[in-house]
Amino acid sequence: MNFAIKGDILYSYDKKTLVSKKDSYVVCENGISQGIFKTLPNKYKGIKIYDYTNKLIIPGLVDMHLHAPQYSFMGLHMDLELIEWLNKYTFPEESKYKNMKYAKLAYDIFVNELKKSPTTRFSLFATIHVPATLYLMEKLEKTNLKGFVGKVNMDRNSVKSLQEKTSESIRDTLKWVEKSQDFKNIKPIITPRFTPSCSDELMLDLSNIVKDKNLPVQSHISENRAEIKWVKELVSGINCYEDAYDKFELLGTHTNTIMAHYVWPDEKGIEKIKKNKVWIAHSPSSNRNLSSGLAPIKRYLDMGIKVGLATDIAGGSYISMFRAMEDAITVGKIRSCVVDNNHNGVNLKEAFYMATKGGGSFFGKVGSFEKGYEFDALVLDESKIPTVLMPKLNIAERFERFVYMGNGMISGKFVFGKKIV
Repeated sequence: MNFAIKGDILYSYDKKTLVSKKDSYVVCENGISQGIFKTLPNKYKGIKIYDYTNKLIIPGLVDMHLHAPQYSFMGLHMDLELIEWLNKYTFPEESKYKNMKYAKLAYDIFVNELKKSPTTRFSLFATIHVPATLYLMEKLEKTNLKGFVGKVNMDRNSVKSLQEKTSESIRDTLKWVEKSQDFKNIKPIITPRFTPSCSDELMLDLSNIVKDKNLPVQSHISENRAEIKWVKELVSGINCYEDAYDKFELLGTHTNTIMAHYVWPDEKGIEKIKKNKVWIAHSPSSNRNLSSGLAPIKRYLDMGIKVGLATDIAGGSYISMFRAMEDAITVGKIRSCVVDNNHNGVNLKEAFYMATKGGGSFFGKVGSFEKGYEFDALVLDESKIPTVLMPKLNIAERFERFVYMGNGMISGKFVFGKKIV
């Protein structure tokens, strides 16, 4: 379907540059943006127009990392650090997804909320359970959102009810990949939970699946200092946490890879992250809630490392990517003042870039209205924001105010040219 949407348009050209176009059109042809026009060219005369005059229009937002089964206890148990939080609350909760009645109830709620949210693309973790993971993918497929879902792999250091045998983990993963082939919008992503929960044997077998099936990878890295110390005890012959994945060619060697958190980089390992073109999923809410630390995201951006933003439910306490932008700015300021002493934190332009084009690059040409990009768009609802200053604000200023005061409200949502909301 070919159409145009009209309004006040804002997008990132790069991490330093915002492009704004007042009272203009974005044209979509077969799910692809044809660019922005002040007036419609003759060849587009007569196409359908969604008229959002005076409303802000931005690219869809990309959530690089979240845990669908954890939505059920989001906002609870924020009094612990990572490992204790996993063992005491998270692993027991995820064990419940063996029960399909429970899984359907929980995933129905989660998918409905994700559909209404500002998120248009995502990469998320499910659980070790194949039937529940396929059910989640089926539900997401019907929303016309686009993203990756991972059946989680873990064969050690978990509660008994959430720990696979290595051979079963690989067998179930292959079965799940095979049954995922028919989905158009939702694709499989290989998901070793993190090194402490995956043996060397499992990591090697997963690496072989990645190479054989040409699948992307997602996992966690360097989230917590105790976790980093543990990894060095668990995996022989490594110098840093980064080596624990690189050893098994799961650090972007053969495929696109997302590593969540990366709060505590190793000075040698960080060069592997950059060289292997790994995407970092910055999760500011989770890093704060679980006392993991203040990730040096500004440094990553300045180094040219690929960075996207993430809510990281349920370590993160919200589903809105606008709040993730706000937290990225706030956490970046705190780090710049308290740790780096340079008063050079992440700014709004960089946070917006990470939430759109930065994370969107994992999905291809996603996260912009430039010609040739897949057409994902949000129409923002500014109705709850006090309007006394609005006539004097430019488009970028209106967007900044929306990030802090808009409560994530949207009045339109498009994904690959399909109207979702």
